[in-house]
Formats: sequence, structure tokens, C-alpha cells
Amino acid sequence: MLACNNISNTYKIKLIEKIKRTPTILSLRFSLSLAINFIPGQFLKVIFDESNYNNKELNKNLSFSSSPLKDYIEITKRLSESAFSQRLEALGIGDEICIQGPFGRCTFSDNHQKIAFLIGGIGITPVISILEYIQDKNLKTDALLFYSNRTEEEISFKEELNQWQAKNSNFKVFYTVTYCQPKDKNCLFGRIDKELVSRNIKDISERIFFIFGPPKMVEAMKELCLAIGAKEEFIKTESFLGY
Repeated sequence: MLACNNISNTYKIKLIEKIKRTPTILSLRFSLSLAINFIPGQFLKVIFDESNYNNKELNKNLSFSSSPLKDYIEITKRLSESAFSQRLEALGIGDEICIQGPFGRCTFSDNHQKIAFLIGGIGITPVISILEYIQDKNLKTDALLFYSNRTEEEISFKEELNQWQAKNSNFKVFYTVTYCQPKDKNCLFGRIDKELVSRNIKDISERIFFIFGPPKMVEAMKELCLAIGAKEEFIKTESFLGY
């Protein structure tokens, strides 16, 4: 991979596949000529404006939404009217983009035996990287995912999550939706709250909690964790800024 213009620690990668996860969420997969050594949970920066690294409209951070053991990297974005979203959506197979990274310290380690995720919406992206890595390595990690969306149609990666849950008895998902009563009997109505989490986690003080998402949700979920008895040093957070 070639370095981008005058920017350190950057690479050019080539688009090989586009996957529509929901009506508003798009995943993009890119081929690698050299490995990018990232840790599950980390993110990269997509750089569309190579001449102005500080262009916050066209250069933004996105989480890896694939395991580092894959022979490709994947990023996933909720599409909007922003210039950055439009540039991503307009990419064609074979197009190259500039990325920089990896970044981030809210990461998973193979020695994490019990973990839980409190996630809303597009915050699922780094979680997918972690869970896929666990599946790829056949780790025995006990993992619980609490995943909230507005509607069932907006649940990203549901097919993959259900497959992993069916194959791995150490992994369980709790889906919740907040805008309407769900049709799926395995999907709950309402937000992630203390009652839901404490009812389904009996070993709270032993678990590492991962929280990814917008700052307000991250703070709310951290407070929830502390309120139910999680150890503060076991709570790992990453806020998505300017997403």
C-alpha cells in the first residue's frame, strides 16, 4: 500500500465490495496489499482531502467493522446528507481511498474472559470487529451484547450476530427497539436500562464493559454500569465525535 501525499502513517486501499446493512447503513470492504495491524475495537481516519488533513468535513474517523484476521478491512457508516457520506456512497468498485491509523485504546484482549457491550445504533461497528475476532480465533470469551435501535429495520449486522449466537454458547444478544413494538419475539421494546442489564448479568463485578457511541450515550451507559455495581476500572469507553 502506498502512503498518501505528505501524511505520515497513511495508506491507499482499494474498494472491493459494498454491503447495504440497513436502508441507511452501508459497509465498504477494501483489499490489502500489506497487513494493517490493528486491535479489535480500534478505528481509522478516512482522508478524502489529502491537501488539507484538518478538513473535518471530508476527513473523519470510522471504526473497523471487521476482524483483524480477515484479508480485507471493512468500515461501516450511517449515511446522511453530509459531504463525507456522499463521497463514501459514491465510491465505485476499484476506487482507492486514503486512510490513516489505527487509533484507539478501547480494545479487546485475548485474556478478557467475561465482557459485555452496551451499544446503540451505529456504535455496533467496533463491536463487530471484536466479536468476529472472537469467532475467528474460537476464543472461549463469555460475551453479552445489549444492542438498542429505533426500529427492527435499523438493526445492523443482525444476520451475523444471530449466526454467531447460534454457533457459540458463550455469546448472547439482547436486542431492544425504542420507537415501536417489535415483531420479533426475541426483540425487546424499550431502552437499555438498569433493570434489563442487572437482570441478565449475574457476575457484574467480574465483567469488562465496552461502550461505544455518541458522548451522551456513552456517559449514560457508564453511569448505568456504575449504578449496577460494575468496577470503574473495568469500564472501557470510546466516544464517536463529529460522526
